[in-house]
Amino acid sequence: QVQLVESGGGLVQPGGSLRLSCRASGSIFSISAMGWYRQAPGKQRELVVTITRSGRTNYADSVKGRFTISRDNTKNTVYLQLNNLKPEDTAVYYCNADVRTSVAVLREDYWGQGTQVTVSS
Repeated sequence: QVQLVESGGGLVQPGGSLRLSCRASGSIFSISAMGWYRQAPGKQRELVVTITRSGRTNYADSVKGRFTISRDNTKNTVYLQLNNLKPEDTAVYYCNADVRTSVAVLREDYWGQGTQVTVSS
């Protein structure tokens, strides 16, 4: 099995910054795409950004120019740098990864437990 563990969330004032990390571990043969999603109270989970293994990114319009995703394939880790945070960014941020646990199986989505980001003055 595969485990994803996020960290780095917290309370920050508007305009502040945070850096989230997510490390995958367990029975990993390969990881293709990884990404970050978020869910605010009363709202559906939404895409924040995805990144392919080669580094191609796809950002939601609401975070373009403010958030930056990166990954370290040698460590099975993905990061999210959140700059110029706004109150509307407040949500639980979830890490996602498409993982093959062996060469004989298809990719499967795995999710972390989430980390809380709160932007408030």
